[in-house]
Amino acid sequence: MNRPRLLELREIYRRELFDSVIPFWLSHSLDYAHGGQFNSLDRDGSVFDGDKSMWLQGRALWMFAKLYNEVEQRPEWLDAAHHIYDFIKRCGFDSDGRMFFAVTADGRPLRKRRYLFTETFAVIGLAEYARATGDEAALQRAVDTYRLVVEQLRNPTLLEPKIFPQTRRAKAHNVSMIMLATTQELRLAAPPDPLYVEAVDDALDQILNHFLDEEAEAVFEVRGAENEFLDTVDGRRLTPGHAMESAAFVMHEAIERGDQSLIPPALKMIDYSLARGWDVGYGGLLYFVDVAGKPPTRLEWDMKLWWPHAEALYALLLAYHLSGVDSYARWFERLHEWTFAHFPDPEFGGWYGYLRRDGSLSTTLKGSMWKGFFHTPRALWLCWKLLGEMLA
Repeated sequence: MNRPRLLELREIYRRELFDSVIPFWLSHSLDYAHGGQFNSLDRDGSVFDGDKSMWLQGRALWMFAKLYNEVEQRPEWLDAAHHIYDFIKRCGFDSDGRMFFAVTADGRPLRKRRYLFTETFAVIGLAEYARATGDEAALQRAVDTYRLVVEQLRNPTLLEPKIFPQTRRAKAHNVSMIMLATTQELRLAAPPDPLYVEAVDDALDQILNHFLDEEAEAVFEVRGAENEFLDTVDGRRLTPGHAMESAAFVMHEAIERGDQSLIPPALKMIDYSLARGWDVGYGGLLYFVDVAGKPPTRLEWDMKLWWPHAEALYALLLAYHLSGVDSYARWFERLHEWTFAHFPDPEFGGWYGYLRRDGSLSTTLKGSMWKGFFHTPRALWLCWKLLGEMLA
């Protein structure tokens, strides 16, 4: 990439983030009657379901606070963060310290899941909000929630198992990845703690030595408890966009530690994901792939979703920046062209979430209980920021 192209790209990502995606969510998602953020938004920003996803509240809190901390101290971003923080504080936590996954518009609990992802996103949101405001109570809640997550993960008797462990014991890549990402964010706000080092070391070990399989040239989502390959539908499943997102967190840790040895395996995670996940017929990234070429059973396997493409854009740009290998620049350009041709909505702003395999629109929604103000603005911000660093 030459300097004129870097300048051009940085302007594209600046415009998409600050003139389209942020205004869309800032204008339409905040619930001024009950607090927090509406998640289910149609193409024009109208709310089609008042129920609220609590894990998306934590994500949005992080994003607005991060923009305030890292980009510019705009009052509207801090106001949005405070608005969401207050809702999480009032309506997000159960009496046991765990969190609700879904609540009604006015904050009454609807659903509580066995997974801990809602808690991890609250951790990063609360921590970033504390950085923005100096709110010690928010930071303490982040630390306490993080410790609860660690305790639950380390003690298998505290979480109801997904399958009978006496029949099959397994572990998931998404747990290691989220613990790496969550710890990286929490330690920006909290005092140093040996627990954070332990958590990051364990996550890196799991990702690079268990889920990354260089012999199979794949990044698996599920492995046996002793790191064995599981010849099942779940055991063979690959999620290319998720693996590339995970690779970006590994590269972040390489930068943080000054440890160049972490970069080559992260690049392999990207290489394997592109080789298996790029749709040679229609372009874009397939959602799921079976490592053995057997029929995928999840019917959305060939759909094109917003978040894998957003995360892969940043992973590729970072891979090019750290390695200097031109192929990552070419892949970035290829994915950038496909992504920006299909996901952004130039009329109403924001990004669509779900496309069919050929890139045609599957649904007009811009937000749901699973899609919120997170992956798209985060990737756009990270790419815009990194392009600035590359120009400097």
